[in-house]
Amino acid sequence: MNITKKNIESLPSQCGVYLFNKNSYPLYIGKAANLKARILSHFQNAKLDVKEKLILENIDEIKTLSTDSEFKAILLEAELIKKYQPKYNVRWKDDKDFLYIKITIREKYPKIVTVRKENDGQSLYFGPFSSTRIANDLLREIRKIIPFCSQKKLSRRPCFYAKMGLCDPCPNYILSVKTRHAASLQQLYRSNIKKIINILKGKSDLVLKSLEKELKTKIKEENYEGGLKLRNKIHLLRRLISERSFTDDNLLNKTVISSVVPKRIECYDVSNLFGQEATASMVVFTNGLPDKKEYKRFRIKTVKQISDTQMLTEVLRRRLARKDWPFPDMLVVDGGKPQLTAALEVLHNFKINLPLVGIAKNPDRIVYPTNVSLSALKHLRGGRMDSSEVKRVQNPSLFNLIKHIRDESHRFAKKYHLLLRKKKMML
Repeated sequence: MNITKKNIESLPSQCGVYLFNKNSYPLYIGKAANLKARILSHFQNAKLDVKEKLILENIDEIKTLSTDSEFKAILLEAELIKKYQPKYNVRWKDDKDFLYIKITIREKYPKIVTVRKENDGQSLYFGPFSSTRIANDLLREIRKIIPFCSQKKLSRRPCFYAKMGLCDPCPNYILSVKTRHAASLQQLYRSNIKKIINILKGKSDLVLKSLEKELKTKIKEENYEGGLKLRNKIHLLRRLISERSFTDDNLLNKTVISSVVPKRIECYDVSNLFGQEATASMVVFTNGLPDKKEYKRFRIKTVKQISDTQMLTEVLRRRLARKDWPFPDMLVVDGGKPQLTAALEVLHNFKINLPLVGIAKNPDRIVYPTNVSLSALKHLRGGRMDSSEVKRVQNPSLFNLIKHIRDESHRFAKKYHLLLRKKKMML
């Protein structure tokens, strides 16, 4: 087909799945974090690669299907490849069978493993997936949310993953306990497997509702430690289905990053469970890398009601009052317009002019003052109290760095929050 520059420019820059068709039937199906950029790369590669050239010479249509996240794109790509079996997807596997996620649903304790082909007629299969890395990354992220067993033979000793809380309840452990208790643990394990099946079927909303219901029960029972663990799982699942990237980007290429972002970036995040034991974190990245000796943690002192923005205001005031701490070159706050507005007000009250951005989620996007040019984030300045947002900044390395800093601030704030809860429970 004839692809002009105008055709390419009209393609969406979203994540999703693309189909190279002939007579409305797919010859090749792929996924992309950026559909326009990925499809354009096929045409560029065709100048040097015989396989790329062959497929492009044989198609008469390009169809794109945008998705809300790369996770959903992976599942959709697998579903479409399984349905159509495009010949160029098979050829480009170099005669290897596709990779599947296998769940042995007919076993007493179903296992989850990766296999090269559908082979036994007794198990549930998801896929095919385009690479071992993607399938393994997917399972690793799911395992953090819903633990499962992958051990082929059971014994009466907890497995390796059980020691890390990634196989819980562990079938090996269940075999060693009394019958009555074992039955309830077995039911819990099979419930976990059902949740994973729903996630892989694209029904993550059902799992979210189930976890949120469990969280409300924990809070009602005043089981705050259990509630915190559930809340973390909910956050991880939301991140997986709407934020998690499965690309091969090097997020911390020091050579690239240090030349395009401020030297010292500070990021702030608030952590609390229904207002209980509220904390906040300040993480610092220097030249694009974590500077853990500069990390600070705050216990909220003056804010009694549930208000993330008021808590953020308190923390920023306390931080900016510390003249003995190194001054930041850029501030990042976790959140959207409300958090950005709160931070701007603090900077104005202190008469400080600093680059400032927020990072909102679902999907991840940069929030910035509207009177600021997007051409260079390192030159951002505080401005009016209204704001705007973009899904991606022009420099992907900077965008990924900001996401990484945000994730690190989440981790650090929650670690302190959990510590305070444990101390309170011991009193």
